[in-house]
Amino acid sequence: MYNYIIGKITEIEPTQITLELNGIGFLIIMPNPYKLEVNSTQKIYTYQHVREDDITLFGFESIEQKKLFISLLSVKGIGPKSALAVLASATTAEIVKAIEGSDAKYLNRFPGIGPKASQQIILDLKGKINLGPMTLKRVSRLDEVEDALRALGYKVKEIDRIVKKLDASKDTATLIKDALRLIGQ
Repeated sequence: MYNYIIGKITEIEPTQITLELNGIGFLIIMPNPYKLEVNSTQKIYTYQHVREDDITLFGFESIEQKKLFISLLSVKGIGPKSALAVLASATTAEIVKAIEGSDAKYLNRFPGIGPKASQQIILDLKGKINLGPMTLKRVSRLDEVEDALRALGYKVKEIDRIVKKLDASKDTATLIKDALRLIGQ
């Protein structure tokens, strides 16, 4: 397994790049390869996907993107093509926010992700994505507030309006009290 490869990009195509290192050209499938430039030296984080009849090398610009790809592959019914389509269509932070916020409609907009797949992604990954130094704690606290308000019977539109006004640096219990106070006003 390769964690990353540093090399010179010699070719860019719609879904892949060729990364040359010591005279060997690695064919790497990537989301949005046109963000990169030919003849530039890049560090590409890689994931080697092995199947009975195929070995494919997938590449990512950041370690967070690679970790999210691997997390998406763990979801039943999501393969490499679907996971790559998701990563090509939004930033890592936007995808994580949608998963943690149970935003199935946002996930439905990705190619190859229908209502069942988006619900499965949320079910399998919500609260389990650990991408390292991203600000997921803030998303998680606000998500807990949303869950609490939903359990109390409040509507999604009202919850969204209130959550935007909250100070995410506070602990969850205080945030819930603040949310209920704002609803009562």
